[in-house]
Amino acid sequence: LENAGVVTKNIISDRGISLTAGWYPSIGSMSYWRLKALIPQGLTAISEADEINVMDTAHGAEYSFHFPHPLQGINLVAGPYMQRRESHNGIEIYAYFFSDDISLADTYVEYTKKYLTLYEGLLVPYPYKRFSVVENILPTGYSMPTFTLLGKDVVRLPFITETSLGHEILHQWFGNYVYADYESGNWLEGLTTYLSDHLYEEKKGSGWQYRKKILTGYQGYVTTSKEFPLKEFIERKDFASAAIGYGKCAMLFHMLKDLIGESTFYNALRGLIEEKKFSKASWLDVESTFEKASGKDLEWFFSQWLTRKDIPSFEVKDITLTVLKGVPTISFEIYQKGQPYKFALPLRVITEKGEIKETLRIEKESQVFDIPVEDKPMKIVFDEDYDLMRVLADEELPPVIAHLLGDEKRLVVYPEKEKEKYSELIKVFQKEGFETKEEQEVKDEDIKTSSLLVMGLESPVLKRLFGQIRKSEAGFNLIVKRNPLNTTKVVAYADGDSKEEVDPVVKKIFRYGKYSLIKFQGGQNTEKEIEETGKGISLNLYEPVLGVEPEKTANLKEIINAVIDKPIIYIGERHTNYEDHMVQLEIIMELYKRGKKFAVGMEMFQRPFQKAIDDYLSGAISEKDFLKASEYFKRWKYDYHLYREIVDFAKAKGIHVAALNLREEIIKKVSAGGLDALTEEERKEIPQDMNMSDEDYRERLSEIFKLHSDSSNFNYFSQSQILWDETMAHSIAQFMRDNPGYQMVVLAGVQHIMFGSGIPKRTFRLNGKDFATLINGCEEDLEKDIGDYVLFPRPIKTPASPKLGVFLTKDDGRMKITDFDPESVAFKAGLKEDDVIVSIDDWKIEAIDDIKIALFDKKQGEKINVKVLRKKFLFGEKVLEFYITL
Repeated sequence: LENAGVVTKNIISDRGISLTAGWYPSIGSMSYWRLKALIPQGLTAISEADEINVMDTAHGAEYSFHFPHPLQGINLVAGPYMQRRESHNGIEIYAYFFSDDISLADTYVEYTKKYLTLYEGLLVPYPYKRFSVVENILPTGYSMPTFTLLGKDVVRLPFITETSLGHEILHQWFGNYVYADYESGNWLEGLTTYLSDHLYEEKKGSGWQYRKKILTGYQGYVTTSKEFPLKEFIERKDFASAAIGYGKCAMLFHMLKDLIGESTFYNALRGLIEEKKFSKASWLDVESTFEKASGKDLEWFFSQWLTRKDIPSFEVKDITLTVLKGVPTISFEIYQKGQPYKFALPLRVITEKGEIKETLRIEKESQVFDIPVEDKPMKIVFDEDYDLMRVLADEELPPVIAHLLGDEKRLVVYPEKEKEKYSELIKVFQKEGFETKEEQEVKDEDIKTSSLLVMGLESPVLKRLFGQIRKSEAGFNLIVKRNPLNTTKVVAYADGDSKEEVDPVVKKIFRYGKYSLIKFQGGQNTEKEIEETGKGISLNLYEPVLGVEPEKTANLKEIINAVIDKPIIYIGERHTNYEDHMVQLEIIMELYKRGKKFAVGMEMFQRPFQKAIDDYLSGAISEKDFLKASEYFKRWKYDYHLYREIVDFAKAKGIHVAALNLREEIIKKVSAGGLDALTEEERKEIPQDMNMSDEDYRERLSEIFKLHSDSSNFNYFSQSQILWDETMAHSIAQFMRDNPGYQMVVLAGVQHIMFGSGIPKRTFRLNGKDFATLINGCEEDLEKDIGDYVLFPRPIKTPASPKLGVFLTKDDGRMKITDFDPESVAFKAGLKEDDVIVSIDDWKIEAIDDIKIALFDKKQGEKINVKVLRKKFLFGEKVLEFYITL
């Protein structure tokens, strides 16, 4: 059944006979045939026949097959069959099965009766006197006039009676009663798929899911290089041709039924059968029949769906809700990408009290619509039942195996140490055109440009994208996810316990293209799933306005009581808001007061400078030496007064302060060139496992990128931001691993904490420890999931450090004055342009940061000693000393 209608081979053997093509002289056209065959005793023979006569002879049984209608060709099968027979509405139903499988025969007979009854009711009476289900020694799935031939392995599959058997029986009407004129294209398979596989799901209420699978498979398999017009489909040759000839064609008939109505649709099919029975019908014949039945000109419909090789792709733009003349009205634009199609687009508006359904007639590149509604509209959904053959939106498209198999650029990634275990899998996919690379050779550019099949769960490629992946079950598992570096691609990862678990599965994978997850044990499928995605193109029209009731809001003390026992407390800050840091300090002080054993993790310090922090907290170095050794002003740049009280409190109380951040040079390098830009030594500094698959977080990063980023490449920018967050998450997890029983208060920018996406959920992935998130001064929309608590501290002015009022440049390792502020205290004290500042109060000045360090703890009105070098009138320099009042 994997390739119905495609002949593989003929065989005559002791086990049986199967002759299905090229075994007799053929004139190549519709003909009347008579067949006699001498069959060895012990075998039963079947061919196309309304009557079968058998006469015993000395040399075997002589079979005569009588079929009084023209045929395209004949087939003959025989085997040591056991037989079941039953009459149903004047039709003789037979089941011919080998002795091992004869227990299945009664089930096949009962289902055959059910399908014959179904299709006689929908179409016209069954055209023949008998129908047989025949088990074949070859792995086939054919339908011939009066019988279907099913392979030994096929008949044993539990789902065949409910799916493929009906498909093959329907071919008795379409394919074996009305034939396709293959010179003008094959419409049979699509129509049969629609009236069998699809119809059975429709009767169960799952028709929309079946249609969505058609669109998903089409988008996975039919790439630009493989697409062709439906009119050119003759037979299934690969996944792409099947997606067109079976899937797209089935959708054509679905859209046609919606266009002309169900009753007219079936009347047209009955008319087609009556007019073209025992002869060939072309697409033009199909079109003509439907035009007669409907009384409509359908040339435009068949022309676009048969001759164009693309499918409609559109987006909903500029959706607004206004009140026009007192009536709430939804306005939007439907914009088609590429040459416009003409189609019907169903929509549903969900209102506060009910719903409205409409169908839009689309035929232009751009059309604007106004939909008036009586009640407050909440949501609008386009084509939620997948009645249109179209390109799926990203939020609808599940990552499935088909997207891996159908991509034009595909890569198998394997671990050298386990290459033998996966050798058969690698070999099969290489034959399918996949490139192969050892996991250490894979660069980010490979990930961005390819769909990947990754072997083993310990691959650094997986850790780079999804973090550490835990093994689910024994046996063989394959899971497909969106590629975080390129959402038009997928990443599949396969894991097997042993070569014995992997090898029996390798060829079976190709049968499961519509699934996102498959699991096997001992070569038998135990589970299969499709990742749940959105149904239709769904757009929210109403977002509730959030408010707070001041009388019921909690004060900081109450919030502290609520979060005090959480293993990790994240406090998001606006970096330059002093009041945010005072809230952080108050929480830290309260934890200390209550005797909690905890550390403070700070985004503001980078991990290579942890020793400088430790030395200062222990008293080994001074505050100025700490600021210089930690390169605080060079790397963080914000006024140290914002954090000074927090660090000083930790020093006074013996609280550990952990540097969480990654070295700035690495962040900048990734932002400019992606992870591939890093050297091997730099890669040792970054986490080996990262999760890049959070699409909501990626969407928020895209907004930041548009507004604030210096990077020219969003992928590089998002990698750098994720690396930033992952490093801080790993730093937190590492500290808590090394210090069991400790809590941690994490101080970081609100963007790293909001919605839990930046640091909190990543840390939770690593250590599973509960957490609370506190967001200071929410400047975003107040959304319910933004944090556990949103704080609104009153503004407090930041303590200011006095300034000299000079502009400096570094010249040959020295800080030279180039200009002055208008109110510069340095200029008033006598300093001049080109003076080189040597020291301030004996603090050596080698960089601008040194001036910030020298002045940060000074107060307005305080006097400082500044030494400078000034050029002499002729040669050399002289040292001058100035006392400046700040």
